[in-house]
Amino acid sequence: MKKEGNQQVESRKLLRRKLDLLLRTGKILVESSADTSRIMRNMKRTAAYLGLNEEQLHIHITYNMLMVNLSDGTHSFSKFQRCDKHGIEMHAISDISKLSWSAIKEDYSLDRYEEELNKIATRKRSYTHWQVAIAAGFACGGFCIQFGCDWSAFFYASIAAALGFRLRVKLNEIGSNMYANIAVAAFVATILAWLLGTFASSNFVASLPPLLSNVLHTNTPWHPLMACTLFLVPGVPIINFVNDVLDNNIEVGIIRGINTILIVTAMAFGIVLAIRVCGIDNFVKTLSMTPHHDYWEYAVAAAISAMGFATIYNFPPKHLWILALGGIVAVCTRNYVNLGESTNNIGLDLGPVIGSLVGASLVSIIYIKVVHWVHLPHQCLSIPTVIPMVPGVLMYRCLFALLDMHGVVGELTKAMTNGMTASLIVLCVAIGVAIPNIFARKWIAPNRQRKLKRMIEERKQRGKFVDIATMGS
Repeated sequence: MKKEGNQQVESRKLLRRKLDLLLRTGKILVESSADTSRIMRNMKRTAAYLGLNEEQLHIHITYNMLMVNLSDGTHSFSKFQRCDKHGIEMHAISDISKLSWSAIKEDYSLDRYEEELNKIATRKRSYTHWQVAIAAGFACGGFCIQFGCDWSAFFYASIAAALGFRLRVKLNEIGSNMYANIAVAAFVATILAWLLGTFASSNFVASLPPLLSNVLHTNTPWHPLMACTLFLVPGVPIINFVNDVLDNNIEVGIIRGINTILIVTAMAFGIVLAIRVCGIDNFVKTLSMTPHHDYWEYAVAAAISAMGFATIYNFPPKHLWILALGGIVAVCTRNYVNLGESTNNIGLDLGPVIGSLVGASLVSIIYIKVVHWVHLPHQCLSIPTVIPMVPGVLMYRCLFALLDMHGVVGELTKAMTNGMTASLIVLCVAIGVAIPNIFARKWIAPNRQRKLKRMIEERKQRGKFVDIATMGS
């Protein structure tokens, strides 16, 4: 009787450890900004490795909390896990996916699985703080080229963005409010871009020797102000929001949508404050949105931006070139569909909304195949490549039109037109990334389910599954 009691105690202790490992796996995914469907798939696959029957397992995912319950109608065991440190860690998302498959295939012991999980959770990022800051700066410089600036302005935008990004990271390390940090970083980056633009168009630069003057002078001094804060663009939250809503994970999707709105609001507040402090007029209303660079220049800028954002998201370094190619495909396709005779360009002339949808969808479809070659999740590949298509000029025009309204007829209409167009483009980019992946998942899922089911049956035959009925009351 005593021996039987000790066995039940050890069985319950082992079950609690397994539930804890399952929750820790899910926590890494939640805090790394994986979409909800991926979190659920990886947790179910991990549960299969741990020997937890899917028919008895209940997983509940929210933005800040994970819950798992194992019950058979008579016995019930539950555990909860808080998820507080939200960031973007694509390397971790990729490694968790690989770990969940490897653990089943190679029949890991619990000690080995926990060791691998701890390595993922505690591993240092692939890039230093300054490497990320410089990459973020160049990513914003790539945006600036997309908006029509010259290459001198590209570097001014990059410098302002890199310093603004580094400031935000420092503020985050101190522990101050993340939304306040975003506002401060946007404010400082905008001020720096204004100072650099003023310097570049000053008489001092014009009086320098011709070679140096040509390097420092820019004909587009205002463009860096629009691009220097775009390292703050919440591309991952908004695409995850669309993914979750389309996958019927409404609750988590709504929270991610609200988080996106708060980030954009904080970002806008910092920019507007800087503009007011500097006394800058509504400069964006006179800037041309029509691309006038050669296609190769847009391709280079898109590649730089895609790799820059991938660095911010801690994407595995050895695969950055794949994202560079994806960024080129997405942006050049967008421009070809968008431009045409009305803008004196080569293209289909279908407008930026359709162009953004086609560009994002095409690269997303391509990556459906690429994921099997490089063994990386689709989410990690597709999101950084479409960020360079964010319609920054339209967003700024909407913002400044609202701020500078004086009761003149047509002002509100113009602001709303820019705002609606920008929103449609962002939505189309998100849908373009999400829909092909969702449809492909439906096609691929049956094969993966059969493969997983076969592995599970093999583990059951080896006695690897938990029998909850033996746990006692």
